[in-house]
This record gives sequence, C-alpha cells and structure tokens, in this order.
Amino acid sequence: MSVNVNTVYQRVLAITNKEQRGYITPQEFNYMANQAQLDIFEQYFYDLNQFARIPGNSTEYSDMVNILEEKISLFERTGFTLTSDVSGTSLPTDYYRIGSIMYNGIEVEHVSAKDFAYIKKSPLSQPSADFPIYTRGAYGSTINHKIKVFAGDLNNHVTTGITCNYVRKPDDVVWGYDTATGLYNSSPTVSKNFELHESEETELVVKILAMAGILLKDPNLYQVGSAEDTKNVQQEKA
Repeated sequence: MSVNVNTVYQRVLAITNKEQRGYITPQEFNYMANQAQLDIFEQYFYDLNQFARIPGNSTEYSDMVNILEEKISLFERTGFTLTSDVSGTSLPTDYYRIGSIMYNGIEVEHVSAKDFAYIKKSPLSQPSADFPIYTRGAYGSTINHKIKVFAGDLNNHVTTGITCNYVRKPDDVVWGYDTATGLYNSSPTVSKNFELHESEETELVVKILAMAGILLKDPNLYQVGSAEDTKNVQQEKA
C-alpha cells in the first residue's frame, strides 16, 4: 500500500486553513510533496548505515534495520539488463543507488580510474571472464554517467551479458484535478500517489507543513512542522 496523495493534501489544507494562514495551490503542494518524499527516501540510506552499526534486537517487528530494508525493498530492481554501445554501458534512467553489476552472472568489481591505470600496467591483475571489473564515468557525448565492463582486453569493454541490481527513484507525486470542476481526480492518468511505505503518511504531512510555513511566510507553522519532525526523528533513533 502506498500513501494516498489526496489524504495528505486534505490534511495539509485543513491545518493551514484552520487559522486562515493561506491557501496552498495544487502546483505548490506537488512541489513540496515531491521534495518531502525525496527527503524521507534519502534519509533511509543514512539511517540504514547508522543502525547497521548498532546491535539489533530479537523483537520481530521493531528491528530498525529490518524496517528500513522493508521500506527500501519497495524500490529494488534485480537482474535489470543494461544496454551498451561503443561509448559504454548505460545505467538505468530511473536509478537512485546502484547495487551489484553482473557480467554473465558473475559480480563485477568496481575500480577507480587511478586503480584502472595501475591494473593496465600489471599483467598479474588483468581482468578475465571469471574476474571482471568495471569503471564509471561520463563516457560518450552525454553527461549521463556510464560504466565500462572489462573481462579481458582492457582496450575493449564488453557490451553484452551485463545486468545490475539497483534501487530506483520514487515516481513524482501528483495531486491532479478535473479542470472543469476543480475537484480531485483519482485517475492514475491524472494523479499519482506517494510511493513511500504507508507508515510515512504522518511524516509526509509534517514535512510538507514545515515547507508550507516558509511558503506562506508563517514562522509558527514552520516551527510546529519542524519541531514535530525533530521529535519523530528522536523517537526513531532513541
């Protein structure tokens, strides 16, 4: 289950309009909603790194590493086939974090440009089909990063049999409406719900309220949203 965009929008409107603070347009809400979703999503990875260093607990439903991995798993893709050309191998257009790169089912080791230069000079460290390596950079005429996988000849990268596991970006949130009536339109072709785990509904409302306080030039609203957000973080990391 995802978080319903209309539910969040109506709650934000109810709070901001309660004391005549001002009105948030659908376009303004969509901007803030997407920023809030990305903020929460990015925080998963920092939190996972932090909690992974702390001993877990034996309680089935409250181990923070398991909780975070469950939330991230909604965006994981495995065995995605990559396409290549003479300039290199393109990464998925929707990737957020790249996991394992595989060549014919064998995990490929990433090497830096500096290490690659050393490898080219050392016959003992040459890659092979059983020990492939890859480099990453802005290859070709585009600014998008690509990779080059080498499984033998360091002057020619391989172009087939390359797959990857990665975490994709959340899709953009859209609160859409009927242009004739101005009412919310739940059609998937018009509106797009948040893709985050449903447990993030309250956090989304709080973050959007904090941003709305800046938009509406209401310091009290910003302080309330910011304080609530800080409290939630402290409770999660206590």
